[in-house]
Amino acid sequence: MTDIVVLGSANMDLVVRQPRLPEPGETMFGSSFATVAGGKGLNQAVAAARAGASVAFLGALGGDEFGATLRATLEADGIDTAGIALVERPTGTAHISVLDGGENAIVVVPDANGVRLPLDDVQRAAIRAARYLAVQFERPLELVAEAVAFARSVGVTTVVTPAPVLELPEGFLEQVDVLVPNAAEARALAGVDDEADAARALSRRAGTVVVTRGARGALVARGGELVTEVPAHPVTPVDTTGAGDTFTGVLVARLALGDTEPAALRAASVAAALATTRPGASPSMPTWSEVAPLLG
Repeated sequence: MTDIVVLGSANMDLVVRQPRLPEPGETMFGSSFATVAGGKGLNQAVAAARAGASVAFLGALGGDEFGATLRATLEADGIDTAGIALVERPTGTAHISVLDGGENAIVVVPDANGVRLPLDDVQRAAIRAARYLAVQFERPLELVAEAVAFARSVGVTTVVTPAPVLELPEGFLEQVDVLVPNAAEARALAGVDDEADAARALSRRAGTVVVTRGARGALVARGGELVTEVPAHPVTPVDTTGAGDTFTGVLVARLALGDTEPAALRAASVAAALATTRPGASPSMPTWSEVAPLLG
């Protein structure tokens, strides 16, 4: 049995470091450029694998150099890539501006990730054989909804990162066992201005809601009530790209490996913080040997 199946996006991140975002019509110099494996799905798969879980990835790639590089990146972390579809579109890209303060701004061009494909027999078999299914919204929502419904029908725990925020089909949230939005996503999904109120509201529909808040830690709600607050691990950030995906990937990995919820949340918080101290998305994600000594 596989611990986790991740159905999601794989992008080549095209990363520019720059002092600030340019004004409309302005040209400015950046200080560096890099190509880095990314995409919310790939990021979560890598984070989970480095936290010790066995992982399979269900994605879509083009038959180009970026696609070959992304597949090799996944396989380098021991991730099963048999469920990746090869499509007649370029591999997806993300165009990332990393500001000197560590924050980022991202434009995603889905390409292969946006191709509308139903679940095939290989992907259904992978989900059936897993303990957890993790999804995000950088693949077509119809596919995501199909995967979540199928996972629930075969007793697989569903974990959803609602990014980017979309209008959801009726009954979708009720099929989510663990919902992991950031604060802005939680407020948008719930239609309220306060993240704690959003967590409460969303947890009346989904099972457990974990709202990530960067340096302010995370809120956990269940059954319409806040149940705990997870403190952030203090660090000086260099690049926050991929921190949220690190949190989710490590959280699911540690739950799948049998950790208690408080222990898994603490591990996810430490791992996400460590990821912000290094540039890039997937390259920044720590191994379990780096996280474990900091858990106390």
